[in-house]
Amino acid sequence: MSIRDFVHPELVAFLDTLPTFDLRADTLPEIRRATSAQPPFGALPGGAETTREELHVPGPEGAPPVRVLIYRPARAEGGSLLPAVLHIHGGGFVIWGPEVNDLRNRFIAADIGCVVVSVDYRLAPEAPFPAPLEDAYAGLKWLHANARSLGVDASRIAVQGESAGGGLAAALALLARDRGEVPLVFQLLVYPMLDDRTGTAAEGAKAPHSGELVWTRANNRFGWQAMLGREPGGADVSPYCAPARATDLAGLPPAFVQVGSLDLFADEDVTYALRLLRAGVPTELHVHPGLFHGADGLPGTRIGEAFAREAHEALRRALSAKLT
Repeated sequence: MSIRDFVHPELVAFLDTLPTFDLRADTLPEIRRATSAQPPFGALPGGAETTREELHVPGPEGAPPVRVLIYRPARAEGGSLLPAVLHIHGGGFVIWGPEVNDLRNRFIAADIGCVVVSVDYRLAPEAPFPAPLEDAYAGLKWLHANARSLGVDASRIAVQGESAGGGLAAALALLARDRGEVPLVFQLLVYPMLDDRTGTAAEGAKAPHSGELVWTRANNRFGWQAMLGREPGGADVSPYCAPARATDLAGLPPAFVQVGSLDLFADEDVTYALRLLRAGVPTELHVHPGLFHGADGLPGTRIGEAFAREAHEALRRALSAKLT
C-alpha cells in the first residue's frame, strides 16, 4: 500500500503541493529566506482583537537580549490579572521566528483572554544547545518576574510549542522544574520534536509511512546535528536538549500531547506521553489517524481545524482551572 492509502481523505488533495525541505548546510540560507517571506500560519475561524508589542528582555548571562512579541486581548477586563502562555515557535531549531505564529497567538490571546509571550530564540547551527533553550528560559523568567506589571497572574503560566518549539517547551518544563524559579501550570506540546535518535540508526521500529511527508528523517537528522553541534543519536545527550532522554519525568506540569499518525514524531510523542503518565503527570494524548507533520496548517480542512481546536481548548481549560 502507498502512503496515499494512509492519508486522511481530506488531505489527499494536498499531497502534490506540500512544501518540501531538503535541509543541508548549503541550502539553509535560501530556505531561511524563502520561509521568512511566507505568511503566518492561519488561526481558527473567528475575530481576534489584540495588541502586539515587541520588546527586548534580558537574555541569559553573557548573551544578547532576547526579542519577544507580547500579545494581549484588546478588551481585557480592567484590574483582573490574566493567565499567560510562553510560546516557542517551530522550525527544526534552524528556521523561522515568532512571526510565523502571529495570527494564532493573536487568536489565543483574544479568545482565551490571556497574555502570550512568544520568544525569538537564537537558531542553530549558529547558536546550538543550550542557547535556544536558555533564551526561552530567559523569556519565561522575565515573564514571571514582571507578571504584575504585565497584568499577569504569576500562578497561571503555561508553556506551548509546536514541532521543535514543542520539544523546547518540554525541555523548558524540565528546566523550570529543576531550577525551581518559575512554577508552570501546563505544557502544550503539539507534535513535539523530543528525541535526537529519531531518524538515526539508534532508533527502533517506526509506524508505517511516518516521516515521508513534509518533515523527513534526513531533515530531522540535520536539525538535531545543528542543535547538538555533532551527530545525533550518540551518548551523553542532555535531557534539556532532547527531553526523551530524561530519566525522571515526575513533578512536571500537566501535559497535552498531540500528533498525527503519519508524523515522524508519532512514536516518540506517544512514548513520552506514556512515560509522563507513568510518572504521575496528568497527561492527555491525542493521535490523529492520517495526519502528517503540520497538516493543521493546511487551509480549509475540517480535520485540520479539529486538530487545532482541541489543542486550543486544552489550553483554555488549563488556564481557566484556577479562576474559581
